Amino acid sequence: MDRAVLVTGASRGIGAATAQAFAAEGDRVAVHYGSSPDAAEAVLEDLPGSGHVLAQADLGDPVAIQKMVEGVAGALGSIDVLVNNAGVYEPHPIRQTSYDEWQAAWATTLGVNLLGAANVTWCAVRHMSRGGRIINVSSRGAFRGEPNQPAYGASKAALVSLSQSLARSLGPEGIAVTTIAPGWTTTDMAADALSGDGYDRRRLESPLERVASPAEVAAAITYLASPMAEFATGTVLDFNGGSYLRM
Repeated sequence: MDRAVLVTGASRGIGAATAQAFAAEGDRVAVHYGSSPDAAEAVLEDLPGSGHVLAQADLGDPVAIQKMVEGVAGALGSIDVLVNNAGVYEPHPIRQTSYDEWQAAWATTLGVNLLGAANVTWCAVRHMSRGGRIINVSSRGAFRGEPNQPAYGASKAALVSLSQSLARSLGPEGIAVTTIAPGWTTTDMAADALSGDGYDRRRLESPLERVASPAEVAAAITYLASPMAEFATGTVLDFNGGSYLRM
């Protein structure tokens, strides 16, 4: 393939693995980052193929988002695939958090995880034509709940609803919108939770007795972006190793 792909939060973890997977398929990838230029540059240099670009923006800043997306579309000629992967995850348990801390956590988390994704999507759709794909990276926590990070769980649940609304809205244009909801994955974001005996506790939540690798999640994302996955529009792919099952 030779598609123009924008992956947000691509300087590490699932985003970096996703950029690698698309590049390996022959696509040109925009590696978005917020505040880790060295890590993003390392990802870019490691991508196979050519035509890849870096893209920087604070996803809490709508003006920066628009500038970033316009730059990507100009550099790549279009945006055929958008992967809204970037997210923040900060503890704010309701009993242990001050009111100011609580408000700040909600504003930051929703600002990046939900409004950031919505704003990137609005901008990207202006450069997307029939056959386009949007994949939103949600979380198992959208359904199971996040007791110590309620804003994270709420933002990821809202991302599912956004995906479904956009699937209905953009379907007549031939643009498919899907969601993937990973469980525990070996990323920097999950490093503390998976350290020490935390790894054994988390891996045993799955009947497979392990957690996912970023490459596994990336492989599922590239499938959802493929021509064969168009009819999956509006759906959520639970990718948690059977650790949380729902109807």
